[in-house]
Amino acid sequence: MTQPPHRPGPPEWRGRGSPPPHPSQRRPPPRPPEPPRQPAPPPHERPTEQLRTPRGPASAGPTQRFPRPPSPADVQPTQQIHRREPIPPPPPPTFGAPGGDEKPRRRHGFNKTSIALVAVIVLALLAGGLAAGELYARQRADNILTEVAECVTEDGVKISFGVNPPFLWQHITGHYTNISVTTDGNRVQSADGMTAEVTLADVRLQDTGDSKGTIGSLDATLSWKSAGIKDTVAANLPGVGNLVTGVRTDPAAGTVILEAGDNSVSAKPVVTDGDLNLQVLDVTGPLPKEAVQTALNDLTKKLNDNYPLGIQADSVEVTDSGVVGTFSSRDAAIPKEDANPCFARL
Repeated sequence: MTQPPHRPGPPEWRGRGSPPPHPSQRRPPPRPPEPPRQPAPPPHERPTEQLRTPRGPASAGPTQRFPRPPSPADVQPTQQIHRREPIPPPPPPTFGAPGGDEKPRRRHGFNKTSIALVAVIVLALLAGGLAAGELYARQRADNILTEVAECVTEDGVKISFGVNPPFLWQHITGHYTNISVTTDGNRVQSADGMTAEVTLADVRLQDTGDSKGTIGSLDATLSWKSAGIKDTVAANLPGVGNLVTGVRTDPAAGTVILEAGDNSVSAKPVVTDGDLNLQVLDVTGPLPKEAVQTALNDLTKKLNDNYPLGIQADSVEVTDSGVVGTFSSRDAAIPKEDANPCFARL
């Protein structure tokens, strides 16, 4: 009799089908459903905890009730939302030594170099503006004074100004410390061949009722050449002047000799009461001495009366080339245009 094949497993399971599963393969029993959670009540509706106070007199007030802190069961779990934070940009590259603790330099709007540059530019602009103003003031004053001096002397002139204080300040204030005038040497009014070198100091242009200002001091040197004396005598002494053929000087005797062919007149330049005169010493020829003196007096008076600004003669000297006289004036009033049209531009 044959036996049935041996089946694994306990004897009680034999012949009952497939054996039971291994404990590790068993499914856990399903969890019972959780009851729904009630929302936590507002803080003012939460149950409060009553504090017991010791018994006291009946006058004691009611007990104070403090809210009970919520229990963990009353607090609903909050849902955390994970937000992706923005990735910060990478730090700027550093040019210092790697791993060093070099601090970044703080940039400012202005540093010492820029401030110094701005100051230099401002000073340059100021200096340029002052230089331009100085040049303009000099040119304008030069044009005005040149026109006035040429009208007075009836000759071309050159003007120069003092530099202390700056001329721009002198022009603004109308107070000129030093002005120099030199003529071309062609003539000074009616005196042909005369050169004038004039220095004016402390000139103040202040218009008043009877003058345009004052001149503190005026010093002039007039050089009259011998050829100019001859031409002046011939032009201002009709009849007699035409007879003069030449003029020469004798510095040792201090005289001027007017020659008319074989005739001659010897005269000495002198200063009398601020006027430059020619005193006749000797006459050779048919002309009487008194007539020659009268003619020379008329000539010198015409020259002296035409000098403006109260100019008077101080001294005279005879040289090899002619006659040199020094003239001056102090605290002279600058005339208005009605008294002397030459000063109308001032």
